Amino acid sequence: MDFAVVELSRLQFALTALYHFLFVPLTLGLAFMLVIMESVYVMTNRPIWRTITRFWATLFGINFVLGVATGLTMEFEFGTNWSYYSHYVGDVFGAPLAIEGLMAFFLEATFVGVMFFGWEKLSKPMHLLTTVMVALGSNLSALWILIANGWMQNPVGSAFNPQTMRMEVVDFGAVLLNPVAQAKFVHTVSAGYVTASAFVFGVSALMLLRGKWPEVAKRSMTVAAAFGLASSLSVVVLGDASGYALTDNQKMKLAALEAMWNTEPAPAGLTAFGFPDMKTHTTYAAIKIPYVLGLIATRSLDRQVEGILPLVATAEVRVESGVQAYDAVQRLRASPNDVAARAQFEAHKRDLGYGLLLKRYVADPRTASPALIQKAAWDTVPDVPVLFVVFRIMAAIGFAFIAFFAAAFLMVTLRRHQTRWLLLLAVVMMPLPWIAVESGWLLAELGRQPWAVDSVLPTFLGASSLTVPQIWTTIIGFTALYGTLAVVEVGLMVRFIRRGPYGAHEDLIDPPGAPGHRGPAPAPAPAE
Repeated sequence: MDFAVVELSRLQFALTALYHFLFVPLTLGLAFMLVIMESVYVMTNRPIWRTITRFWATLFGINFVLGVATGLTMEFEFGTNWSYYSHYVGDVFGAPLAIEGLMAFFLEATFVGVMFFGWEKLSKPMHLLTTVMVALGSNLSALWILIANGWMQNPVGSAFNPQTMRMEVVDFGAVLLNPVAQAKFVHTVSAGYVTASAFVFGVSALMLLRGKWPEVAKRSMTVAAAFGLASSLSVVVLGDASGYALTDNQKMKLAALEAMWNTEPAPAGLTAFGFPDMKTHTTYAAIKIPYVLGLIATRSLDRQVEGILPLVATAEVRVESGVQAYDAVQRLRASPNDVAARAQFEAHKRDLGYGLLLKRYVADPRTASPALIQKAAWDTVPDVPVLFVVFRIMAAIGFAFIAFFAAAFLMVTLRRHQTRWLLLLAVVMMPLPWIAVESGWLLAELGRQPWAVDSVLPTFLGASSLTVPQIWTTIIGFTALYGTLAVVEVGLMVRFIRRGPYGAHEDLIDPPGAPGHRGPAPAPAPAE
């Protein structure tokens, strides 16, 4: 195995995924904000709400197109760069991915077209229903992607078949109702809602700072403040649920993001600050908040949270058990009716993936020495300092947005939309949701390492048989393409924001003389 190919394949997928995830959160949140805005228009019949909806729908459309285009690349990469992964787990992973494709192309994309071109052809309630279907489609699309990703984090409802040498579905319902997937979904979409709220509030603040379209900006800010406050509170609450899901399903990830080397007596404290050191297995200058981690991870004050060092010891035992599973698989391949081999496999099959970790060092895990087994056990520890930092970045931004949207909601309720410090702060905070969601993605994916599928398939075994020049060629190509698309996307966004909410088709939406109207004011009535 050429590990340069593996690492470059990981780099390429990370770059494309991080780029794709710039568009996904805004799509998820902005779709439901359009539903809110158009609902107000349908209920009040006030033309300005139609103008507001169409303005933000234009920005949604630009973002949606880029999100679909970049998502296609990622799906192809499973076949080009991760072909053995696709072969090994395709029976399980492929189903939710295929359903997501149907959602994106047949539901979401279809209704997006109707939403944009149906304003003059559909009744108001029917057009609102179309917008609802766009929002529903985009969020269902995210659900299926996160079901697939959740299975990679917690591979329930599946089993390894030694005859086919593949993972196969044994309970599709368990795959759908995977607790890790459900926790990831609600947490991720809530983060998307915060992203969209910050975007709408920030762009509206720019309008007011420039003295343009105040009526559109103020109404948009009111929607964004309320939606953002509810969403930011949800992110923290549902993030807590995600942390609880880690306790039973991904203990190593939880210990790593807390840089908790040893099991602490219950209730465990949360490390607010520190400097983790992988070499000495120590977190220097640690500042702990008593009880918090115990409450988050176990929902109790009397259960302990396991540390990294004890988990490594457990992993070493599982590697040894995995060698027995690997031996049984080889014997079953040679003689499918070997009763003793079948019994051995059934006893150790849960640890087969741990035995495969040894393939990083030896061709046949059965020949591994005790030193290599111990080394493979330590491979189960992800990059602790990186996880420690990105988790705290994500959490800090989450709490910052609760404070911001609480202040924003108070100010817009008091009709003090044009308070200058609020407008400037809104503009400054616009990039922060993207930093938080990208940090969350890094936490989820780096925290799963060294596994492509947790405890089932090591990442290095999933890569395709490519060469380093081939991967560098695609990395450079994707970087150039995505760089160009980024320039185009940002340019279009800036152009439409500068043009404002009153395009050619909206010039007569507001009555002449109304605030923000671009047309001529009505002539004064002649004197009697």
